[in-house]
Amino acid sequence: MSEVQPLAPGRRDAITDVRGVRVGQWTSRRQATGCTVILCEESTLAAVDVRGGAPATHETDALAGENAVRRCHAVVLTGGSAFGLASTAGVARWLAVRGVGVETSAGPVPIVVGAAIYDLPTGRNAHPGADEGERAAARATGGAVAQGSVGAGTGATVAKLLGVERGLKGGVGTASLVGPRGLVVGALAVTNAVGAIVDPETGALVAGPRGEKPGEMRTPEQAVVERKGEEESPRENTTVVCVATNADIEHIGVQRLAVHGQDGLARSIVPAHTLGDGDTVFALTTGEVATEPHDLTTLGLMAMLTVERAVVRSVELAEGLAGVPSAREWREGSDKRG
Repeated sequence: MSEVQPLAPGRRDAITDVRGVRVGQWTSRRQATGCTVILCEESTLAAVDVRGGAPATHETDALAGENAVRRCHAVVLTGGSAFGLASTAGVARWLAVRGVGVETSAGPVPIVVGAAIYDLPTGRNAHPGADEGERAAARATGGAVAQGSVGAGTGATVAKLLGVERGLKGGVGTASLVGPRGLVVGALAVTNAVGAIVDPETGALVAGPRGEKPGEMRTPEQAVVERKGEEESPRENTTVVCVATNADIEHIGVQRLAVHGQDGLARSIVPAHTLGDGDTVFALTTGEVATEPHDLTTLGLMAMLTVERAVVRSVELAEGLAGVPSAREWREGSDKRG
């Protein structure tokens, strides 16, 4: 009996392990904001799933199963709340100059979808615009992806059940898995959640609301009992994700990958999908690798696992910034806040 090969990370362990997917980022540490662009000109289908109660999104209706396009040429994940969605215009401009888009009688029209996190209090109430989106697109490569306090995760924070002032830094994280017959699933997450961050592989608390002294963190259960109500910050959070695969699946299958990506959020963010979050997961495929009927379950599992690892990494690799310490710094007792 031949040995079954386990799922394994791709060469870069990043969303760019899906051939044809490139990532570029614009970062302003001074303003504590930025944007992350996933270029996917070769994608054949795309979908989106929104589970949070306060989303800020752009062009998501274009991906609906009942509509004509159901694909995109770029996914923009941005800081700056709804203001930051202006960065999508710069990405569209950059693609149009290169002849990328849906063919129309007046020329190609790029389909650029996007979602924003709320990071305005972290920095200087700043947001990326069209020029910053264009710069991020121009920097996109299929190589290694910078993680932590970069791009759309520059001003991200997490573990805010006891208020923003007791939160920790979030950021950008990515991961990938290679499955049977060369199937690849990659994910990129920008984590900016009300909830605490838990590592599903170990059950360990990665980031919880800060306690009274460095090193102390509250579990989600402790935090909801301790909170008094004034800590509530409605519509001021959100985790946004892009899942990519090379699997040749129908649109309904891509839609299920977005749903399974939300499973990864639910396993790594506690609680996820709150009224104060706008949790949004995009999914896309390049349709390169033939699939078998049972592969959709495998792909769904891979999507869940890559998203949860991307979320954990986004917080583990973050650095203290704008007065907010990282989880690593806080656990080590340094209280470094950047």
